[in-house]
Amino acid sequence: MISEDTLQAAVATGVISADQAHRIRTLENGRVASGAEPEDDEKLRLISGFSDIFVSLGIVLFLSAAGYFLFRAGGAILLWPGLAVAAWALAEFFTRVRRMAFPSILLLLIFAGASFVASYQIIALSLGTPDSALSPWTMLIFSSKERALSVAGAGVVTAALATLHYMRFQVPITIAAGVAALASTALALLYTAAPDLTSAMSNPICLLLGLAVFALAMHYDLSDPQRATRRTDIAFWLHLLAAPMIVHPLVSGMFDHSSSMSAEQAIAILAIFLALGFVAVIIDRRALLVSGLSYAGFAFASLLRQTGLSDALAPATLLTLGAFVLLLSAGWHPLRARILKLIPANLAARLPHQPGPHA
Repeated sequence: MISEDTLQAAVATGVISADQAHRIRTLENGRVASGAEPEDDEKLRLISGFSDIFVSLGIVLFLSAAGYFLFRAGGAILLWPGLAVAAWALAEFFTRVRRMAFPSILLLLIFAGASFVASYQIIALSLGTPDSALSPWTMLIFSSKERALSVAGAGVVTAALATLHYMRFQVPITIAAGVAALASTALALLYTAAPDLTSAMSNPICLLLGLAVFALAMHYDLSDPQRATRRTDIAFWLHLLAAPMIVHPLVSGMFDHSSSMSAEQAIAILAIFLALGFVAVIIDRRALLVSGLSYAGFAFASLLRQTGLSDALAPATLLTLGAFVLLLSAGWHPLRARILKLIPANLAARLPHQPGPHA
C-alpha cells in the first residue's frame, strides 16, 4: 500500500499529477473492506505520532527556560529576538530534517510571535515610545500614532521573515502567519491616517480584511480541488484565520455580551450563523461554523431565558448546539450534494472535494 505522504511527495515533485494521485486513492479505497475507517475529507496534518507531542513538550520546556535566561541577561530587548533565533535553529532539525508536523507548527508560531514583538519593540524605541508601552500585551491597543506605526512596521518585518521561513521550511501555517501580520499592518496604517474613523469603523474594517483573507484561502482551495497537495493545508490555516475576522464583526455589534439581548437580535444572530453554515457546507470548510458557535450559543441562551427556562439554560443550550453539530456532521455529504445542485454548475465544478455518487 502506498502511503499518503508518498503520494503527496510524488505530486509535489511532479512524478504524478494530482488527478492521478486521486485515482490511486480511489482504487485503494475500493479495495479496502467495507468496515475500514473512512478517509477524512478535511485532513489536518497536525500530529503524525506521539513523538510529535513528546518533542513539542521538550520545545516548550527548553524555550521557556531559554527565555528566562535571556530576560535575565538583557531584558525584553534580548528575550524576543533570542526566542526567534532559537525557534529557527530548532526548526532546522525538527522541521527541515525530521519533518515533524506539530513541532513545526509550534516552532513557526513561536518564531512569528517573537519576531513581531521584537520588531515592535525595536521600532517603538527608535520612535521614542516610553518603555511602559513596550509590553506585548498592550501593543495592539492603538493609543497613539507612534504605537500604531510601530505595529505597522512590525507587521511588515514579520511578514518578510515569515516569507523567508516558508522558503526554507515549507510549513503551511506560515502563510497564515504572514497574512495575519500584514492584516495588522493594514489596520495600524489606517489608524495612523484616520484614528477616529478607524476606531468608529473597526468592525467593518475587520470584516473587509477577513473577507480578503477568505478570498485568498479560496484561491488556494480552488487551485487544489482534490485536496492532494500542500495548498490545501495552506487554505485550511487561512480559513481558520479568516473565520473569526468575519464572524466577530458580523455579530458582535448586535449585543453587549449581557443578558439584555432582544429576541430580534438573537434571531438575527442565529440567521447569520445559519448563513455561515450554508457557506461552510458549500466550500467544505468547517472553520466558519466553529467560530460562530459561541455567538449562536449566546443567542440561543437568550431566547431560552425569555421563555422562562433559565434554570436549565446552560444544559439546554449545550444540548442544542451539540445536537446541531452532530447532525450536521452526520449529514454533511448528503446535504452538500443537494446544495451544490442549487448553484451554477460551472461554479460547483471548481469547488474542492466534490462529493461522489455515494454522498
